[in-house]
Amino acid sequence: MLRLWIIAACAATAVFAEVDRFDNYKVFAVTPNTTAHLNLLRELGETENGFDLWNDPARLDAPVHIMVPPHRLYEFEEYMNVVGAHYTTYIEDVQKLIDAENGPLQSRDGSFGWTSYHTLNEIYEWLESLAVKYPENVEVVVAGSTYEDREIKGIKISFGSDNPGIFIEGGIHAREWISPATVTYITNELLTSTDPDVRELADRHDWYIFPVFNPDGYAHTHSSSRLWRKTRSRVSALCRGADPNRNWGFQWNTGGASSLPCVDTYAGSGPFSEIETKSASEYIDSISDKFYAYISFHSYTQLLLIPYGHTTDHLDNYDELYEIGIITAEALQQRYGTTYTVGNIAETIYVATGASVDWVKATYNTPITYIYELRDLGRWGFLLPAAQIIPTGEETLDSLVAMFKAAKERGHGV
Repeated sequence: MLRLWIIAACAATAVFAEVDRFDNYKVFAVTPNTTAHLNLLRELGETENGFDLWNDPARLDAPVHIMVPPHRLYEFEEYMNVVGAHYTTYIEDVQKLIDAENGPLQSRDGSFGWTSYHTLNEIYEWLESLAVKYPENVEVVVAGSTYEDREIKGIKISFGSDNPGIFIEGGIHAREWISPATVTYITNELLTSTDPDVRELADRHDWYIFPVFNPDGYAHTHSSSRLWRKTRSRVSALCRGADPNRNWGFQWNTGGASSLPCVDTYAGSGPFSEIETKSASEYIDSISDKFYAYISFHSYTQLLLIPYGHTTDHLDNYDELYEIGIITAEALQQRYGTTYTVGNIAETIYVATGASVDWVKATYNTPITYIYELRDLGRWGFLLPAAQIIPTGEETLDSLVAMFKAAKERGHGV
């Protein structure tokens, strides 16, 4: 029955993918309380069905947030009633949250700050300005190119010679705006903070920082479709893009990804089929002996995740990373009370393969590797108000200070 319903739904997929406004789109929280419910929700997330799962089904009694367009509300409600899954309305009108997300644009004076979200061009111009302002410490670097001929632009920050390195990646999923915002906030603090703990963290490392690892997708969320997730390559007559965090060449498409081009978790036609992941991986390879930590920022659900995503087995130095992770989460909670869960990707959130962090960990045995799923728990989801950028940045920086103190105590980065 599910298969027949999904086939009937596929005709609307292309229309859904091209919608620029989300008036009267609703987000429902569906709570699976049986294994059958969980499996059905997973199948929904891996099929071209016109719905958008904002967080994937992970475990029983953990709500799954599903965005439903107005012309599909009846089918969604009927289907949930048929299978007996409990659901509640979480967001009444997605467009209203989008309209309120960034605040009044006319209040922006053109300077770079953290009271609003910035476009790709604004971020890139700011990175260039840092190299001008801090010529002894900041160098603009490029990690590759994109399908639409943009650069994957970042900076290297260094306050000394022969420092151990930390690689920070943001914005690999285009719609997760709080990720680039948090990365740029942290970048600014590394350069300007007078806090002794932050200065110690900044000064004893080389930093390779890329706020937006998916420039085409991020630009598209600002110009055309706020909730776009993927790259922008042409993959079929109707659909664009692959999930750049399912396209890396480790355990590619072995679970938690899709082979269907219109699905948000489409893994691509093969490992590194996307120019973004291929060129970024080549850049990472060229500096792989220069960093001991790789941190990737995503949103949302307030998690600190440890590789790997293909298995719930605790591999490599999981126990050490878990210990450091608990210290990190406790430090993050101190300022605003924001709670994070720490654990293996596959068992804490869901199976997901072909991710950048997993590839780095498996390829280079990088000892300190984490994924942050930033604020919040779903009240705003991907549409976190700009007023939360600075608090998110502050608590995340607190956590990084604690993380790398703990890592140093265990012999890493010394």
